[in-house]
Amino acid sequence: MTMMKRDKGVGSMSGNRMSVAKRHLMSWGVGRALPGRAHGAYEGAATVVVENPEHLTTLLGSDLVGPHTVIFCPGAPAGAATDGQEAGPLLVGYEGSLSEPGGDMSVDDDFFLQSQDYAVSAYMSVIGATLIRVTEEADFDAFLADADRARDEGEFTPFVTDPAVQLADVSALGAGPVGDGPRTRLYVGPDGELSTSPCGRRLGSLGDDFASVVAEWDRVNAGSAHPCAVALGATVSEDTREGALAERPWMGRYLAALVAVRELRARGLAGIRVSGFGGRLVPASADRADAADACASELPLLLWTDEAAYVHSPAAARTFQVSHAAAELVETLLVSGPLDTAAGHADRDRLSQVESFFADAGVLLCAPELLGAGT
Repeated sequence: MTMMKRDKGVGSMSGNRMSVAKRHLMSWGVGRALPGRAHGAYEGAATVVVENPEHLTTLLGSDLVGPHTVIFCPGAPAGAATDGQEAGPLLVGYEGSLSEPGGDMSVDDDFFLQSQDYAVSAYMSVIGATLIRVTEEADFDAFLADADRARDEGEFTPFVTDPAVQLADVSALGAGPVGDGPRTRLYVGPDGELSTSPCGRRLGSLGDDFASVVAEWDRVNAGSAHPCAVALGATVSEDTREGALAERPWMGRYLAALVAVRELRARGLAGIRVSGFGGRLVPASADRADAADACASELPLLLWTDEAAYVHSPAAARTFQVSHAAAELVETLLVSGPLDTAAGHADRDRLSQVESFFADAGVLLCAPELLGAGT
């Protein structure tokens, strides 16, 4: 996130600890694991946000946190470890709120984050780092309407692709549960209730052991056709959420497209188009009802402007700039799937060169299960 700055005051956190805090705060808000944290390599949750400072002592005495946890707690002394030493969880004090729509929070007068509900964000100016939440079903409806318009017309709502904006709880919006869960984040509500998000379904109470919280998260998601069923469980009815995502199997790809467009906008680019959203770079590809990349959120995305084209890999978190000519070949591979099939629509040797270039960079332009399939 891009953070607004003020002069540091006495007792400010070190630059390294502040950088760690920022990364953890983004991970907690969005619901995506930091590198190395997704598979339980560490004890407890990676990031915990506490609403009521009276709960801090109980939290620190539990196994919900481990030595590598970052804890955000109102009024706590910024940068202090739990025992006054360097070892142990990093305690980050904050002012304001991380749960109230329209609220602001600040850490050490050094960085600031605003929270907004989705439906009103279209009428608000983005002036700094902003976390946009679905706090009621009206927000969810607005989110779906914007996604449908992007898919059908290629028009992405400006505020949701602003480089300073992040969407909260993407796992419940269609990105899927991988990378989310109690190992990634916990929220301790005003009365000690536990969830992964302020808008989330209750997973237990402060005092419960970490294993039981994880087990409840697993149990709830095992019963859902479209997990994550936790992160918005207190905000949107599960029937409504499941039904909307069932009608939009491409939602994960839309969320990946938002990330890619934000990245290009951060570089100062405008007039960005995304293949598969309102059209294709190669007009003939737009008529392919069986496009291999229609709903495959793990596949790269092709984006372009009048001047250049870009291939964004969600899996590798990398973006490559290519010419329009090369981009047309990339799109043919993304739409057609295996090389043998794509060769029916473009020169095989040129397609093979493009495919090999990206494969050497660790980026597949075809889903692994389709490799080797022919026409």
